[in-house]
Amino acid sequence: MNYPKTKTVDTVDTYFGVDVKDPYRWLEDDMSDETAEWVKNQNETTFGYLDDIPFRKELKERLSSLWNYEKVGAPFKEGKHTYYNKNDGLQNQSVYYRKVENGEDEVFLDPNTFSKDGTVSLGDASFSKDGSILAYSISEGGSDWRKIIIMDTETKEIMEDTLIDVKFTQISWYKNEGFYYSSYDKPKGSELSAKTDQHKVYYHKLGTPQKDDALIYGGTPEEKHRYIYGNVTEDDKYLVITPRISTTGNKLFIKDLTIKNSPLITILDHTKSNTNVIDNNGSTLYLVTNLDAPNKRIVKVDVSNPTSENWVDVIPETENVLLPSTSGKYLIAEYMVDTISKVMQYDYDGYLIREVKLPGIGNAGGFGSKKEETIDYFTFTNYYTSSNIYTLNLETGETELYRKSAIEFNGDNYESNQVFYTSKDGTKVPMIITHKKGLELNGKNPTILYGYGGFNVSENPRFSIAMAVWMEEGGVYAVPNIRGGGEYGKRWHDAGIKTKKQNVFDDFIAAGEYLIENNYTSSEYLAIRGGSNGGLLVGAVMTQRPDLAKVALPAVGVLDMLRYHTFTAGAGWAYDYGTAEDNKEMFEYLKGYSPLHNVKEGTQYPATMVTTGDHDDRVVPAHSFKFAAELQSKQAGNNPTLIRIETDAGHGAGTPVSKTIEQYADIFGFTLYNMGFEVLPSKTKKEIKG
Repeated sequence: MNYPKTKTVDTVDTYFGVDVKDPYRWLEDDMSDETAEWVKNQNETTFGYLDDIPFRKELKERLSSLWNYEKVGAPFKEGKHTYYNKNDGLQNQSVYYRKVENGEDEVFLDPNTFSKDGTVSLGDASFSKDGSILAYSISEGGSDWRKIIIMDTETKEIMEDTLIDVKFTQISWYKNEGFYYSSYDKPKGSELSAKTDQHKVYYHKLGTPQKDDALIYGGTPEEKHRYIYGNVTEDDKYLVITPRISTTGNKLFIKDLTIKNSPLITILDHTKSNTNVIDNNGSTLYLVTNLDAPNKRIVKVDVSNPTSENWVDVIPETENVLLPSTSGKYLIAEYMVDTISKVMQYDYDGYLIREVKLPGIGNAGGFGSKKEETIDYFTFTNYYTSSNIYTLNLETGETELYRKSAIEFNGDNYESNQVFYTSKDGTKVPMIITHKKGLELNGKNPTILYGYGGFNVSENPRFSIAMAVWMEEGGVYAVPNIRGGGEYGKRWHDAGIKTKKQNVFDDFIAAGEYLIENNYTSSEYLAIRGGSNGGLLVGAVMTQRPDLAKVALPAVGVLDMLRYHTFTAGAGWAYDYGTAEDNKEMFEYLKGYSPLHNVKEGTQYPATMVTTGDHDDRVVPAHSFKFAAELQSKQAGNNPTLIRIETDAGHGAGTPVSKTIEQYADIFGFTLYNMGFEVLPSKTKKEIKG
């Protein structure tokens, strides 16, 4: 491979007396013409390589064909209308429709009209209490920065000036008068990479300019937090404020909105737990918390004396992780039992009404209906079953299929098997392996091992159109539930953070070794894949065990562990990672696994395609730029090291369908081509049989 030349600079940082070179620091400047030219040259090299893959076009056509079916979301009522989302098949963005009495359903809001290429997407959409007004946010080019637009739902006319420079926000209405939202002050320099660490909650009163929005919380040094959210209870009685220093742990305050200038009442003044108000009944608050309950519990307390010593259990902690929601006049408790859903319905006194019957083994979700409703909707999916929508009658407990997925994919031809393998330190880790029935365990099946392992995120079984195409080709898809995730509660998460982060990588390596030892695949046919924190996972594993897999696919990864906290809101990830500035031990630990700092000269790394977006302001693309440059300069052997940089794209949310299909065609094409396939595996097997 003839890679574009990447210049080096003599930048050196000193940590606790240790000098660390950063020769590609200049690539952090996303506003420079020099970086833009580097991106252009790298993409020319990458797409030149991808153009030569003989079956890339076939993959794109099959992905487009399978993707092209009508996708309809569950209906929901706002005011006097019922709404739902629908995508005709290959529309870049899903469309909001509205049911019209005695007539055809009408298009209510079509995000495909926001831009010609689909790169302006819809974020949050929140209706006022009577449904007469909609406030919705849009993202341009995939950025986390948002604009909020306010629309009259009857006339569909824009009501006032657009709110700008909004980031990491919810839109929470107070009656029909206004709404609460969150943002940072716009940083100096690049809005896509400059640090943002003082979040603020504002109240926007309808009919007033944004400059007059009231600052509710976050404006003083004492109130400084990286993430703060303000939410109004369903009865408009309270404002709940949840300040966070990091992505895990929050303080909790409440304000009585029925009393003018009422003070903030403290529920929790520390960030030792994840605790949130899920509902209230008058002055009785219902909280979900993992304080003194690593798997979570629901408690109640009176707002007059709401601190933790006064909490009373409503649904106590169990051995399985609780994921609660409110539904009509009930509490829905979804439990993860080795990542598989089990759903229970309780009343607000904690009395068990029933176990909700699910249609199979997999992942249920989407519960949540307003107080006056007696019918709820939920989705059910697994790795070979596309998401179907069911109704739940909250009074009788009956469940019925509401809408079956229209995808032309026969899940009956596939199977998932859950195994428990042993990690390096003896820990048992679950993994679900999905493939065609009758798979021959000959060690030659192309396999994608996917992982995340961080931030309390659980990898539950869920269907992916792209992975369905992979499995159609005879591919194996394996997802281990490695430490750092939330599958077994706080203890599982905490077993993969800071100086225990190596557990995450060891769990993933052991998953790959299990697949090889049991002849699902071999190193020559194994690809490792993950995005964001999962991109870090892939980067760490490929540098620690370059022999494990043939292909590495780190996407939008956190790859520079010494500087991640200096960009945008990256410092908020310190609960999981720690920072190089904490102390010498933490610096040395981070440097010991940081993918960028562990690429070694003369090592043969897997065939690697790094992917990122030029508007990613969550994990800035400089991580991927610098890592790719290091790999290209030090790779030994013939395995290609490429970087595919999507333009006008961010961290992933809101990516147009057309771009998503192109990305997967390139990822699968690169993977199979580097496993030695000249034609698609399905055709290879047909030729062998013939």
